[in-house]
Amino acid sequence: MERIVTEADLVRALDELEAADSRLAPVRTRAGKVELRLSEPTFNSLASIVIGQQVSRASAQAMLNRLHELVQPLTAPQLLSSDPELLIRAGLSRAKQRTLLSLASAVEVDGLNLTALVELPSVEAIEALVRLPGIGPWTAEVFMLTSGHPDIFPSRDVALQEAVRQGLNLDGRPDAHALASTAKAWQPWRSVAARLFWAYYRELKGRDAIPISETA
Repeated sequence: MERIVTEADLVRALDELEAADSRLAPVRTRAGKVELRLSEPTFNSLASIVIGQQVSRASAQAMLNRLHELVQPLTAPQLLSSDPELLIRAGLSRAKQRTLLSLASAVEVDGLNLTALVELPSVEAIEALVRLPGIGPWTAEVFMLTSGHPDIFPSRDVALQEAVRQGLNLDGRPDAHALASTAKAWQPWRSVAARLFWAYYRELKGRDAIPISETA
């Protein structure tokens, strides 16, 4: 499996996508700059995505900034050794607090290797992550995508659903199942197709929709 880790990787995959599916040519033209948005597959990176669940990008960034100030560095052992009150001070909900502490324990105590997960086939990696409390498919998919896995498409992402609807001139917004089916045409570069449609959404709406990560 070839990871997407450089701008050259991204451009080559975009070229191959456009050659394989001519519908993507106008989408790519309108999208302009497609961001690589690569993060190392660390506890910090996955924690950033957890914090971004179901909140606005601005709120997620504010919480993440506060947590980075309170827990330095933001690693699994450091979080486990810190006062749990710091998570409250950072503004995290009880659900997010439980998820981060469970994740930290899985990494530090149980030996979960996040780096190794990125080397697995997408189905295996996602199954391993969603076993963790509070980690759903969307979170697992975004983590894998931003860690460089080439073939992940977060079909539950509403911004992607809307971007595909408009980009492909569909009659209605596809649900997660329909979008996952559509995205099969973009294998083995579905992660790059997701980046393309997030960039397209940004140009349509005037705001960034790609989920927050440690490098955002």
